[in-house]
Amino acid sequence: MAKDPNTIYVGNKPPMNYVMAVITGFNMSDAEEVTLKARGRAISTAVDVAEIVRNRFFKDAKVHSISIGTEEITPREGGNPRNVSTMEINLRK
Repeated sequence: MAKDPNTIYVGNKPPMNYVMAVITGFNMSDAEEVTLKARGRAISTAVDVAEIVRNRFFKDAKVHSISIGTEEITPREGGNPRNVSTMEINLRK
């Protein structure tokens, strides 16, 4: 499975790290669209990143689409599976 260069997976790092990744995605590959993907507690960070990019760096960037969902995660140690929320935010210039 090839990893899409215009997809940024948001995790535990500070939001500005992901903001720089979005800026790099827009500038380096001349892409018109960058996707932020997050799940669980990282969803709020992904929303922060999208808003920082839109309000400070790319005033012309628009949120093209937002999709939400749920994944069932089975713990490594065994046990009952858990449901984890997911979100994808597509930004376009």
